[in-house]
Amino acid sequence: MARGFGPRQLALAAAGTAAAALDVCADGWVAAGYARGGRPGLAALVLALRAAGSVATQACSWLWLRSDPPALRPAAAPGLLAALHLLQLGFLFRCLHALKVGWNVCRAKEEDGEEQGHMAFLCHDISMLRLFETFLENTPQLTLLLCVILQTGAAEPFQGLGLCTAFLCVTWSLLDYHQSLRSFLQDKYELSVSSSIVYFLWNLFLICPRILTVALFSLLWPYAVAVHFPLVWLAMFLWVSLQGTDFMESPAPEQLYRAVVAVILYFSWFNVSQGRTLHRSIIYHSFILVDSALLALSWLWCRSPSDEHSYLIPVVFAALPCYLLGLALRLTYYKWLHPSLRAQEEGGFDEVDANGTGGAMELPSPAEPDFVNRRMRWLVQTQFSISWPVGQRFLNGAAALESAA
Repeated sequence: MARGFGPRQLALAAAGTAAAALDVCADGWVAAGYARGGRPGLAALVLALRAAGSVATQACSWLWLRSDPPALRPAAAPGLLAALHLLQLGFLFRCLHALKVGWNVCRAKEEDGEEQGHMAFLCHDISMLRLFETFLENTPQLTLLLCVILQTGAAEPFQGLGLCTAFLCVTWSLLDYHQSLRSFLQDKYELSVSSSIVYFLWNLFLICPRILTVALFSLLWPYAVAVHFPLVWLAMFLWVSLQGTDFMESPAPEQLYRAVVAVILYFSWFNVSQGRTLHRSIIYHSFILVDSALLALSWLWCRSPSDEHSYLIPVVFAALPCYLLGLALRLTYYKWLHPSLRAQEEGGFDEVDANGTGGAMELPSPAEPDFVNRRMRWLVQTQFSISWPVGQRFLNGAAALESAA
């Protein structure tokens, strides 16, 4: 079972819900600011990014609800749940439902293992949906806002708020996703503050140069990004497909998952398959490094000598050391802070060089019926090289429900 849900986790869940609501309000303010400033095209683009990210996130949320056992779904009519997702309120409803369940868990005088498991199940789905929405909407918005600010040479208050909320959502989703993955591991692999900080920093140092180079490329050729993004996205989609993911419950929704992951890979590394990741990581980072370098060199080569953005040249040259620093921090994480190091000391292996044989880290063995989120559990396997129990295949739901069926 995941670690106990308490007041601290409830406060973090409430903060995450508040951040999601603030992000929606900030997007509306940014779009309204562009519209009032006579730039309806930018306003439409901000809203289009919000709509695209929301539609994909709501679709995943609805598909997951339909595949889950009825006992794990919110106590609401299916028609109401469908309407909420159509109105793009499904994710917010999930967050509010999780807060309600979490409040009841915290108020209980005695710890209820079933309620704890149910809460962990809900939090794992919310964490994954938040990550999807972040890279589908917030990260592209960061790129757009940075490009507009560089173009005008000034930042309006609504743009500053948009940058802050988008950055907050990106950092929050990465840390929340990492914590959610680690919650599947036994207590001996508990997340430390140092590993959490390094995990956040290496993601930050890898994402920021990518956003900067795409924004600079957009500064000179705004419409060329409409060609660049689909080409890179298609390459990433094919790469993910070749790795044979098994995240969703059926083949058709699996294509949606692969399409979302391809967007994430446009900006950041995301492991999607089990086994040895070192070679895949080298291929990916080499591709992104070359692609980002070409975008930056295109801006340096084609910009006008009298361009007022000359002050950005040192920033561009600092992007490469920043990316390399991110890679160094990532190596540091896997070398000294990754939880599989303890498994390696006990006869296991490191996740980077995993080969899928014995000695992997162990998942907690439930002593009582335990809610097991198959989606997040599958991702834990890809990140930490954890093997399934022999002859056991978890679906989304409680082990007791699975055996009863």
